[in-house]
Amino acid sequence: MKNKPVTRVRLTLYGRTYCHLCDDMLAALQSLHGEFDFEVTVLDVDADPALEERYDERVPVLTAGEHELCHYHLDIPRVRAYLASHC
Repeated sequence: MKNKPVTRVRLTLYGRTYCHLCDDMLAALQSLHGEFDFEVTVLDVDADPALEERYDERVPVLTAGEHELCHYHLDIPRVRAYLASHC
């Protein structure tokens, strides 16, 4: 019987380079790496007009695909529950 390949969970953090809340959310996410295997891609909304229009002042926003997990501050219980069900 072959083992099913494990797919690493991919999260996206939409933010700005000068945003302290974005830095805080990324740092808080790093603390979950000891529990879960996931990747975080950080996208600067100011580098893409469509992203800037979509997120504007709502950053940081953390998503898993099209599913928004949280914004402004890391919702640790919600993100932990998502990762537990997908890792």
